[in-house]
Amino acid sequence: MQSLFSKFKLALKDRSLRNRILFVVGALAVFRLMATIPIPGVDKIALEQFFASNQFLGLLNIFSGGGLSNLSIVMLGVGPYITASIIMQLLTMMFPKLKEMYHEEGEAGRKKFAQYSRLLMVPLSIIQGFSFIVILQRQGIIVDLPILNLAANIAVIAAGSIMLTWIGELMSEFGIGSGSSLIIFAGIVAGLPQVASQLVFSFSPEQLPLYLGFLAAALAVIAGVVTVTEAERPVPVTYAKRVRGSKVTGGISTYLPLRLNQAGVIPIIFALSILLFPQMIVNFLSNIDNELISSLSTFVSALLANQLFYGSMYFILVVLFTYFYTAVTFDPDSISQNLQKSGAFVPGVRPGYHTATYIGKIVTRITLVGALFLGIIAVLPIGMQALTGLTALSIGGTALLIAVSVVLDLIRKIEAQVSMREY
Repeated sequence: MQSLFSKFKLALKDRSLRNRILFVVGALAVFRLMATIPIPGVDKIALEQFFASNQFLGLLNIFSGGGLSNLSIVMLGVGPYITASIIMQLLTMMFPKLKEMYHEEGEAGRKKFAQYSRLLMVPLSIIQGFSFIVILQRQGIIVDLPILNLAANIAVIAAGSIMLTWIGELMSEFGIGSGSSLIIFAGIVAGLPQVASQLVFSFSPEQLPLYLGFLAAALAVIAGVVTVTEAERPVPVTYAKRVRGSKVTGGISTYLPLRLNQAGVIPIIFALSILLFPQMIVNFLSNIDNELISSLSTFVSALLANQLFYGSMYFILVVLFTYFYTAVTFDPDSISQNLQKSGAFVPGVRPGYHTATYIGKIVTRITLVGALFLGIIAVLPIGMQALTGLTALSIGGTALLIAVSVVLDLIRKIEAQVSMREY
């Protein structure tokens, strides 16, 4: 801990690092200012009631950086860009050229891949903005707008998301850490005072054991997130000896670190999108004057409102998508080929196909632990609400996972920058 504080002091003393940190702080201040500017025609009381009764929008508010809770001009946050990035990564499974661009063309290929994601983000932000406005209009949260005003609102919402993505990329380039993750983290932290005030105003002496239990559970969740985020499965690797003239190179032993949670929070975003899609369709179909469609919409709405069904589906989808996303982003064949090209091998395993199979089996086993952990974290708020009956005491498991992961990544980046300057 003392070493960590000393490195932070060194970071603040170094002019270049201090400027990077101040740039991140300034960019986050601009984001929070934009998050306070609402779009016109919003009924705040109806909006608060709708958010209090809707678990889906509460989770979406996390990924929007807190801008969705008051329908600000950045209500979509960096969500459209994250969705576009996920779609592009999925497309690498169907189009070999995209896979080659992302995995084999180096930095230039990844920049081109990111540019395609930005272009895809534009129509996605327009579609998402339109969907949210229509749903909220039908709930009476936004007044009915003329077609020109509706188009202007959609344009403002899409432009806000695009601008926020640009600010996030500037933070990644001129600051420290991932800009998109820091924006989401800032939204989570900004919501803490409201949660604390709810806990204070609803406190009574009889609930003291409940509050202490909540605090212990929150600390256990944080410890679990840190453990799983930092956990690695080392695979021993040995480099073959090479004789070049009178020099002998190689022969060293190292290891290949395989992370327990390779997918991060992406599977939770996947599962949330899948569960949110039927609700959007139901909201669109609810006003259609047809008995069959009306009864079907009512049935689906009641099913999604059932916490047991919602929690079970959410858990299953998170586990499945963890395996799916790990299979998309982690390629054992590519790792095996790179090891073979560099003259490295796993002791006791033949190079090539056998090494790829061996690494694939290890990843499959450790992904099970990471997938179950993500699933538990995702449904934790639902379980806390069912046990306590208090929405203010629901642990934002997803929010904690994001916050702790971002802090750990930021600490690693600062330590790397300080160590580089020390040497």
